[in-house]
Amino acid sequence: MESSEDFTAEGKMSPVFSIDLSTGKVADQKQSGRCWMFAALNTMRIHLMNTYKVPDDFELSQNYTNFWDKFEKANYFLENVLKTADQPLDSRKVAWLMATPQQDGGQWDMLCALIEKYGIVPKSAMPETFNSNRSSQLNKFLNLKLRHDAVALRELVADKASEAKIAETKDNMMSEVYRMLTYALGEPATKFDFEYRDKDKNYHFDAGITPQEFFKKYVNLNLEDYVSLINSPTDDKPFNKTYTIEMLGNVVNGRPVKHLNLEMSELKKLAIKQLQNGESVWFGSDVGQSSNTKKGIMDTSLYAPDELFDSDLSMSKAERLDYGESLMTHAMVITGVDLVDGQPTKWKVENSWGEKVGTKGYFVMSDDWMNEFVYQFVINKKYLTDEQLEAQKQEPTVLKPWDPMGALA
Repeated sequence: MESSEDFTAEGKMSPVFSIDLSTGKVADQKQSGRCWMFAALNTMRIHLMNTYKVPDDFELSQNYTNFWDKFEKANYFLENVLKTADQPLDSRKVAWLMATPQQDGGQWDMLCALIEKYGIVPKSAMPETFNSNRSSQLNKFLNLKLRHDAVALRELVADKASEAKIAETKDNMMSEVYRMLTYALGEPATKFDFEYRDKDKNYHFDAGITPQEFFKKYVNLNLEDYVSLINSPTDDKPFNKTYTIEMLGNVVNGRPVKHLNLEMSELKKLAIKQLQNGESVWFGSDVGQSSNTKKGIMDTSLYAPDELFDSDLSMSKAERLDYGESLMTHAMVITGVDLVDGQPTKWKVENSWGEKVGTKGYFVMSDDWMNEFVYQFVINKKYLTDEQLEAQKQEPTVLKPWDPMGALA
């Protein structure tokens, strides 16, 4: 790809923006797929920075939410195994379920479901471990465990075991999952002391606080105010309608995944309103398309493979979604925008790949790249129009488990 790079495009992507939020030091998810989690927690820590003047390197514990996400995903998987136990192994739903029992990725609503149930803690209360930073081996053996358990549960259903026997068996399985996660990630805090020195050098100490109390006191966001908006210009998803995805989630009976599909022009207006009010924007995109990680540039003009191979490689956004060329692969945070005559030309992006890429970890995204490869925004409902608010209240259409809008970032 580098052999087709257009170096003139780089000059247009200077990291200077008319709206530029202060968001602190960039975090690093290392060799794990927790970008959605890092991005969400990065949006939330801004409140602590602005209100409590915590240091720029302050982070909320990604490992705490990671622990409970894996625990809840295991339970969610086993429940789906039971729901599909009457279907043959070669049914598409069962095959899809067994392909990846659980993984690192997720979506905004799934993070909200975790926080609503378990709260949140600072990184000092549950720091990273080897297996949270490098998750492949934990995922391998946890998925082996879950597939092993799926065999047992399907056999119990086939043998017409009692509901009580099945429930007891699944409870034992979840106890084993908890033990595995504790070995790999540590045991999650139930109470902890929050201690820090603020930017004015004042010392603060809050003793014996629970994760739920910490979220309510220090983060203090009404998660119900924030909704998922998508841009999927495919024929099967009319705009101004809501959608959910079958078998997508983590917390059983927790907050469901729900998307409102809007035109990209409307999404941009909402993102700009939120930035102008000092709030960053969680978003999901296909980060591997037309991007240079080292330079921190995402721009459709960056490479010209069509010219390199003398071949037409063009596809519309809808075609890329319908034919498997693109889907959401990575979540990041929009922290700025450059407006020229009121129109966006480029956007500032906080990534979670550490400070060695981009400009100390921050990327520049062209407006055209947003048009083509951004699929999801999370926006406070107060910025939506009355018509959009009404549309968001609709009962969602249920999409197939393998729909591209169900991709985990």
